[in-house]
This record gives sequence, C-alpha cells and structure tokens, in this order.
Amino acid sequence: MKPSLIDTDILSYFFKRYPTVVEHFAAYSQQYDTINLSIITYYEIVSGLKRKDASSKLDRFIQFAAQNTVLPLSEEAATHAADQYATLCRQGKPLDDIDLLITGIALANNLTLVTRNTKHFERVKGLTLADWSQH
Repeated sequence: MKPSLIDTDILSYFFKRYPTVVEHFAAYSQQYDTINLSIITYYEIVSGLKRKDASSKLDRFIQFAAQNTVLPLSEEAATHAADQYATLCRQGKPLDDIDLLITGIALANNLTLVTRNTKHFERVKGLTLADWSQH
C-alpha cells in the first residue's frame, strides 16, 4: 500500500465509523505510523464543525490531527495545483480551487489521494487514486 493523503470525505466517513473505511484505516495504520491529511482538509473539517457548533467533535478531530500528519500547502504543491488548473481549464474540465490544492499536496508529496470522489479527481494527470469506502 502506497503512502496516502486522506481526502475530507473519507475522513468524515472514518469519524462516522463507516465499517469499510475503518477497516482500511486499520490496515494502513499497520504499515504507516501516521495518517496524512492536507491543511486544506484540516480547514474544511474544522470550519464545518465550527459552523455546526460541534465542540466535542471538533476537540476529537483536533486531537486526531495532532497525532497524525497535517501536510502544508507548499510552493511545490501550489505549482502542481496551478499546472493542473491551467490544463483542466484548457480542456474545459476545471476543478474548484480547494480540490486542486488537495491534488497539488498529494502530487508534491507523491501520495495516493484517498477519496470517494474518484470520478471527480481522475481528470488530474499523474494523480493516483484510491477509494477506501469500497472493498
């Protein structure tokens, strides 16, 4: 199993205890010390929980993030995202900025992007995808 970057949707399923996702997390954790998530996913989850005023879930997530790896948006990641933006716009198949930044972080760190939204992200050239909500 290649090192992975967990997208927001899969992380949400993990916290909802979706059995297949939990099984994949357990298998991944046997091989790797920490789970990788992007600062973009961190923002999406924290902002969503704050909007809902879900303080206990927010505390749980922040504790989870502190025990794992939150990858920053580096210049290299931003460049990958910008390259993909230009390519996809020329093809008439753009992605939103948040998703492009997540793909940039995955590409810059040579990580598989784990997402339920593989159809959405398969447009990004060179990006390896996995869906942990499936067996």
